[in-house]
Amino acid sequence: MAELKTKRTDDSVDKFLQGIKDEGARADCYQIVEIMKNATKAEPKMWGTSIVGFGEYHYKYSTGRENDWFQVGFSPRKQNLTLYLMGGFNGHEDLLEKLGKHTTGKGCLYLKKLEDVDAKVLKKLVSESVKRLKKVKS
Repeated sequence: MAELKTKRTDDSVDKFLQGIKDEGARADCYQIVEIMKNATKAEPKMWGTSIVGFGEYHYKYSTGRENDWFQVGFSPRKQNLTLYLMGGFNGHEDLLEKLGKHTTGKGCLYLKKLEDVDAKVLKKLVSESVKRLKKVKS
């Protein structure tokens, strides 16, 4: 089986974030750092060259394959700020309805900018995702 290319690195999160040219996007990323730090009680770490992850999560597929990943993370992509919520969105439809302007993928939340969403709802969504992941893990 192919090995995951995205792994935790010792690269500087701050250096990565300071490299974001758009000031608004950079400020949004620093706010996301605080939200995710509070939810996980973990310091940010770089995963690969463009993902900032928080906490650790070891999971096993039904095939027996195992991987280490982060509990929550984000990446400032060209088109969107992508938040990775490993706990998923099932059961959080009410929060998503109240969140504001966003789109979702399987475990991804896509935002254009933080001002498009309700910060309190986003904090709760991230926190609930971490709690759900910890329940699955136990």
